[in-house]
Amino acid sequence: MKKTKQLLVMLLLSASSLALAGCLKNQPESTLIDETVAAESLADSVYINGAVYTVNTAQPSAQAIAVQGNKIVFVGTTEHVNQYIGKNTQVVDLQGRTLMPGFHDVHIHPLESASASTQFTLDEQQSDPEYFIADIANASANFANTPWLIGYGHTINTILNTTRSPLDILDEAESNRPVIIMEQTSHSMWVNSKALQLAQLNDDSADPIGGVLGRDQLGHLNGVLYDNAGNLVMQQALAALGNSAQNEYLGLVEYTLPEFAKYGITSISDARSYWQRDQQKVWLRAEQEHKLTVRANLGLWAYPELSDEKQLKQLAALYQNDPTKLVKINQIKLYSDGILTNTTAAMHEPYQIDLLGLYGNKGLNYFSQERIAKYIKALEPIGFDFHMHGIGDRAISEALNAVEMASKGLARHRITHVEVVDPEDYKRFLTLNVTADAQVAGEFTNPEYWSENSELIGDERSDHLVPIKSLSDAGARLTLSSDWSVSHFNPFLGLHNALNRAPEAITLDQAIRAYTINGAYTMRQEQLVGSIEVGKLADFVVLDRDIRTTPISQIKQTKIDITVFDGEVIYQR
Repeated sequence: MKKTKQLLVMLLLSASSLALAGCLKNQPESTLIDETVAAESLADSVYINGAVYTVNTAQPSAQAIAVQGNKIVFVGTTEHVNQYIGKNTQVVDLQGRTLMPGFHDVHIHPLESASASTQFTLDEQQSDPEYFIADIANASANFANTPWLIGYGHTINTILNTTRSPLDILDEAESNRPVIIMEQTSHSMWVNSKALQLAQLNDDSADPIGGVLGRDQLGHLNGVLYDNAGNLVMQQALAALGNSAQNEYLGLVEYTLPEFAKYGITSISDARSYWQRDQQKVWLRAEQEHKLTVRANLGLWAYPELSDEKQLKQLAALYQNDPTKLVKINQIKLYSDGILTNTTAAMHEPYQIDLLGLYGNKGLNYFSQERIAKYIKALEPIGFDFHMHGIGDRAISEALNAVEMASKGLARHRITHVEVVDPEDYKRFLTLNVTADAQVAGEFTNPEYWSENSELIGDERSDHLVPIKSLSDAGARLTLSSDWSVSHFNPFLGLHNALNRAPEAITLDQAIRAYTINGAYTMRQEQLVGSIEVGKLADFVVLDRDIRTTPISQIKQTKIDITVFDGEVIYQR
């Protein structure tokens, strides 16, 4: 990867490259300054005539910026940026388009979502799992020599609404080799009899902590493993393949990072880094080999089944927070609960349908309130911030309680998903300095789909799901993220839905801040990136329009024209 100045000089020498995104041009001599007088002040690149969305309250907007090396050295008017232009300065005429900070996606699964370890994908729109038999059989033939067959796709409702046992269907597709298929939310796995056998699971097996073994009405295993019960078997499957790290690395550098650049994402938080599988080493390798085009904070996965004494010691040993590095291992990802659709989200009041036979029918906990507090007390002083999965109202209350019990105010903890929130807890996010991280890029989070949860939790609790406006009104710091691959990481889908989901819609400025400076805060890098300010690193994007004048009904049509990361152009449309 070439440095920006080298790239831009080469572009100047090429007549065919005099237009960067259709607007690159040399400036007339009358606009140049005497380089012998102030050569050190000349910029490598200058962007003029734009609608610069700074996300800086002290200077909300500007027309132009100048970049020298990897830093922004000027933010202001087109007229005054001329002092930074020399004969080798690349000038980009924005022609009224928006230039803004690069996007932060602070809850995303880059390694899992693009790994070739997933050998096939089912159509999640298919409502009859009997039709999956041919697809699974074909995949088995295509990957005949792998010890496990690993797939992804389908929804839990599709599996549960079948008239035949899910176990029988999968056994018909493949009976000689273990098969495991992750449901599209990742909160359940569909397995065949061979997989159950290798995992040493049978009708007499007890549910693991944070998980449930799916059963039929007679108590026999039905091939569905909920939450951590499925995670444990997936770990076994990936370990058997033996090449998951290489698959994850190739998926990251060959697909994911170029796609992030295409969508203007310059910082991410890996929301579930499986350190027992050495996933952190995949990120460190990418940085060492100079492949990274994002700043990445890793959230080390807290395994519910491990002993606290062993796990806390190992997590502490993995902490890395070198400010000169792109990769930082400084977050802990733990689950308080599961999800609504399979009734594992932890609720204050019982579900209206008893799907899993859980005690009290109020969902489950991966980590109890007391155990979360124990981990915060042990790891916060080291420097870890906690990234806590909380979907049900009880899970969110318990996570907030744990912070209140154990935090010394040193950390920047956050609760992600925040789907069903007790209104009594809205203000506690502000009081406890806990960030509310929400995902609204998926259409299923829009108000027109809220009623689909009514049969599980009733109309009242189904109303105002993912209450981003209510939380913002209560003073909570809000971040928006994708949870890819549950939803696509295109930030303009998230922006669009955030602005168009009344009665829980927020303003454009609130949504942009949630994707930029607020995300930078949760990653402890708001002094470096997240806004367009002099002295900050040059992580920014150029859009194909002025987003402030675009009707909110058209926000999702926005495209990225240019992405700049650390002063280097990494994408141009």
